[in-house]
Amino acid sequence: MLLTRFTRLVGFLALAFWAGLDVAWAAGPSPQHASHPQANGAVIAADIALEAEAGRTRFKITLSRDVTVQTHVMERPDRLIVDLPEVSFHLPPDVGRKAGGLISSYRYGLFAPGRSRVVMDLAQPAVVSGIRTEPSALSGAVVLIIELTKADRDDFRKAAALNAAGATENAAAEVKSTQSKSAQGAKDNRPVIVIDPGHGGIDPGANALTGAVEKDIVLSFARTLKKKLEARGQYRVVMTRDTDVFIALGDRVRAARAAHADLFISIHADSISGGQEVRGLTVYTGSERASDADSAQLADRENKADAVAGVEAGDGPDDVTDILQDLTLRETRSFSHRFAGGLVGELESIARLNKNARREAGFRVLRAYDVPSVLVELGYLSSRQDLDLLMSEEWRGKAVSAMTVAVDRFFATRLARQGAAAVLP
Repeated sequence: MLLTRFTRLVGFLALAFWAGLDVAWAAGPSPQHASHPQANGAVIAADIALEAEAGRTRFKITLSRDVTVQTHVMERPDRLIVDLPEVSFHLPPDVGRKAGGLISSYRYGLFAPGRSRVVMDLAQPAVVSGIRTEPSALSGAVVLIIELTKADRDDFRKAAALNAAGATENAAAEVKSTQSKSAQGAKDNRPVIVIDPGHGGIDPGANALTGAVEKDIVLSFARTLKKKLEARGQYRVVMTRDTDVFIALGDRVRAARAAHADLFISIHADSISGGQEVRGLTVYTGSERASDADSAQLADRENKADAVAGVEAGDGPDDVTDILQDLTLRETRSFSHRFAGGLVGELESIARLNKNARREAGFRVLRAYDVPSVLVELGYLSSRQDLDLLMSEEWRGKAVSAMTVAVDRFFATRLARQGAAAVLP
């Protein structure tokens, strides 16, 4: 164990050297915030350890310098959220699966530009009883220590309620900023296509046995699709994320509506435990009632993505409230179904399709009542054959080309229908 940690820290020092970081770090004494003026260069996390004893658990993370820390708890499920400035995590991929004391598992990653987050799943209600830093004995690096203490359910619920009120205000400010950015380019009259790479940042999505994760695979695919569509010169293409960052489900929908999107394509890749024989591409459209039990289960998993990142999931921004919206929703879903059918038709010649390639379910990310929307599951990371295709540059190129043809035909048909309607007496 000591040798393993020493090896990690040697690697950490090498990273610090190549990043040009000052390695003469000093620990901050504050019991509530480990704060220090930010120097130039990234903050690096080199090691994480859990220590448990008699109703207390210490979460210890080795950092290249002091950082400002904010924590809060959430209920259903019970979680502790730790917000930090942007951190580069140089840790083994499975480190967060290790349980210890009051912590059953944890995950970490980029939560928003300039912000990272650690989400700890709690084995039982617990609150933060102390935050401090200590110098590391091996390297002089700062060890941030967050101590958790067992709490009763009532106290935990009260703490979670107070946190939820503050989080709502912060989320409203962030959404306003997102909408402002998405509205750029409004004078461009070309159809707007929003590509939505699923998951991201602290939310990795599905995992493959090889260590590949959904968030990286779909981001790479989305970038290729964006480049292909933009090369046509006929569309303005917007991505909900173009880096490894977390985006809440509701914010993805809001971004599409703020950009006045004419088409929304969400890209995903599923995984089934013990189901290597299950494979194939599937295209989903939104519906209150799922077309089958498997689709309902998948939508339920995807709709919990916000909770994975420690975000309260609201009802969404696009609940239909009047008859005009209802009529718009019906027309939008008609367009969604038409595009989904065309997409399956173009992809069937180059992709292995699921046995039922056209399905419906209540995905929160497909809830924009006025934006035709589909969710494409490119395949199953649990299938070796599907994973090989997803990692193949040649296959991705063919799939992107097929999707581009489907997009061209969708807008050609839609414009033709609009033109015909315009000349009717």
